[in-house]
Amino acid sequence: MSGSAESHRLEFPGSQGHVLAARLDIPDGEVRAYAMFAHCFSCSKDVLAASRIARGLTGAGIAVLRFDFTGSGQSEGDFSNTNFTSNIDDLVCAADFLRDHHRAPSIVIGHSLGGAAVLAAAHRIPETRAVVTIGAPSDPRQVESLLQDDMATIHRQGFATVDIGGRQFNIHQQFLADVAAQPQAERIRTLGAALLVMHSPVDQVVAIDNARKIFDLARHPKSFVALDGANHLLSRREDSQFAADIISAWAGRYAFEEKSSPAGTSVEATRTPSPNETTEREPGVVIVEETGNGHFQQLVSSGGHTLLADEPDPIGTDTGLSPYELLLAGLGACTSMTLRMYADRKKLPLEKVRVRLAHSRMHAKDCEECETTSGRIDHIHRSITLTGDLTDEQRARMMQIADLCPVHRTLQSEITITNVLVDRDRSASGPDA
Repeated sequence: MSGSAESHRLEFPGSQGHVLAARLDIPDGEVRAYAMFAHCFSCSKDVLAASRIARGLTGAGIAVLRFDFTGSGQSEGDFSNTNFTSNIDDLVCAADFLRDHHRAPSIVIGHSLGGAAVLAAAHRIPETRAVVTIGAPSDPRQVESLLQDDMATIHRQGFATVDIGGRQFNIHQQFLADVAAQPQAERIRTLGAALLVMHSPVDQVVAIDNARKIFDLARHPKSFVALDGANHLLSRREDSQFAADIISAWAGRYAFEEKSSPAGTSVEATRTPSPNETTEREPGVVIVEETGNGHFQQLVSSGGHTLLADEPDPIGTDTGLSPYELLLAGLGACTSMTLRMYADRKKLPLEKVRVRLAHSRMHAKDCEECETTSGRIDHIHRSITLTGDLTDEQRARMMQIADLCPVHRTLQSEITITNVLVDRDRSASGPDA
């Protein structure tokens, strides 16, 4: 990320009439989009994950409004009188403030219970084009897991003072009734915006299975990115920076504002694909675009799926797989899938397939099986581990089947590549049109 940003303290009225404390981080330069960030249940707008992700997004030209919900952080109000519905209403108020004073948010981001809140609020913010959840529960009732030791007291006397993350909160019965009444599954199914689900496989607060449920409920375009090794609060700087890199690259496809027109008037409509781009998004077509983050970072997309590609340090910033790693990933995935299909068809006791691949270049004279005798050739080393109660004969046959993987056969066959220069200022013709 490059560039600097200005951070402004703001206030606006919340859903219950109280003044909410906010901070607006604005890029130094063109603002390509506005985003809102909703913090987790026991957090505030200044939690490290929120502040670091906001800082990272401003480097990509995204202005970020983060605020404290009613009764939280520096905002006015009594937390015990709030609930999940009031959090949703506060988000709508925040969007109204941005719309009235700057530009409506096209990106809404939520962390933990804030992620559940943005999934619910997106329907009421018509400009929303991209929704991002980070470590979010699939259902707001998941918050009850934090209150297990106090549930009996809440049901008996109507409230309890609970300790969450070292802070004291008064939780009333109405809060539990409110989260139980939320039609969250239907909201996710009818989101009407691109969705990016980010979750750590080792999250000890909100289990990774929640990400699967959200992803399965949502319609395309949708993407999932694993925050491998991160804790729930994204306490490590590298984890929040990685999240910011992914969000800024992914959101550019759906939510960035158009640049000013030649007359200098700002076009408020969100970025819409050209006819060529619409054609390219058909299944089986892959689009690779520069993100502008770092020198080599690329956004790779196909249909509703996205990932990053990059060069490793020190050439690039190592935010994604390198081109050769992507090539190996395709071969490895194809190999594993081919073996799985064969085992299922033959009803073999195959439990798991693991494929390890590495690319190198070697002298042709050192290759006993190669027809080429001079110069250097590309070499892919593929190690396959088959777990299960398989006989030696079955294992040997499956190693033969691995070579029948379509990608393997493509790499070993004659390949032609056709290049077409597409002029975006004119109607294109040919395969890319």
